[in-house]
Amino acid sequence: MILKSLSLLNYKNFDSKSFVFNAKINCIVGNNGMGKTNILDAIYHLSFGKSYFNPVASQNIKHDEAFFVINGDYEKGGKTEKVIISLKKGQKKIIKRNGKAYEKFSDHIGFLPLVIISPADRDLITEGSTTRRKFIDNVISQSDKAYLSYLIKYNKTLEQRNALLKYFALNHTFNADTLEVYNSQLTEYGTKIFETRHTFLKAFIPIFKARYEVISSGNETVDLVYDSDLFENDLNTLLKNAINKDKALQYTSVGIHKDDLIFNIENHPIKKFGSQGQQKSFLIALKLAQFDFIKARSKVNPILLLDDIFDKLDEQRVSQIIKLVNDENFGQLFISDTHAERTEAAVKQVHQSYEIFKL
Repeated sequence: MILKSLSLLNYKNFDSKSFVFNAKINCIVGNNGMGKTNILDAIYHLSFGKSYFNPVASQNIKHDEAFFVINGDYEKGGKTEKVIISLKKGQKKIIKRNGKAYEKFSDHIGFLPLVIISPADRDLITEGSTTRRKFIDNVISQSDKAYLSYLIKYNKTLEQRNALLKYFALNHTFNADTLEVYNSQLTEYGTKIFETRHTFLKAFIPIFKARYEVISSGNETVDLVYDSDLFENDLNTLLKNAINKDKALQYTSVGIHKDDLIFNIENHPIKKFGSQGQQKSFLIALKLAQFDFIKARSKVNPILLLDDIFDKLDEQRVSQIIKLVNDENFGQLFISDTHAERTEAAVKQVHQSYEIFKL
């Protein structure tokens, strides 16, 4: 699968801009503030129906404009696919594939598999568990529609249960039967999500460790540990046991929405004990493992976006990453960097065709 061309209209800092891309390597270079990352984000937007960097859709419209349009022409499985995303202020976003609008955005997820590696990934280490759960969900959802469906249903039911707990507190009332309906639904969806996450991580962790070993030249050992309430008990029991706490807090305190993924280096949290280079290598290994996993499930080479990849990495680690990307197992690649000479020198090591776009 390749992205043949991209057109932007009123997207972020671009009023009107078009690109025709190389089937292998595309380097987008320029000074900070020129919009390099915005181009990568537009490509991400086409795959996921949303920005990687700004979840508020209307804020991706260029200042003083009323709408944006992103237009991508792809080649996938020998066929041409045209995807258009548009948004007008005050209206719902529209995603069209070959002229037909999606009724549910979730139907589009996984159609254009993609992995992004960006400095913003550092949030996976520094932020709370929500960010790491989103990572797990993103990887699984690109190849498992049933999982995405359970996730949507679980989150909707969780909202309803939390609203009910707030209602009970405001009105000094309680109805165990109504609550039990939500407990039952959360247990059904949550158990399937937990089992899928557990199975996924059993397959994913060895891939991740192998990727890290290559990037770090085997100098450190790393691990991912799945932390979930459901290892202790079934969800229905957990919900019943936590009812007094939930009533006091007015929200659901146990469940798969509290799951976390612990990042370790040499059996210690990488957040506290990893250097900047080690942390960045950890995140790159995580994303390359995501690439491997999605490719194996979808039988399609995901598009790979490398945003400011050379920042904070020593020469040896950059060299290892370039060797990885030289592998024929990779498909189309997009790189952004502030140094045109550095980028060109790096991609020349890779014996593939490339194009450099200077902003």
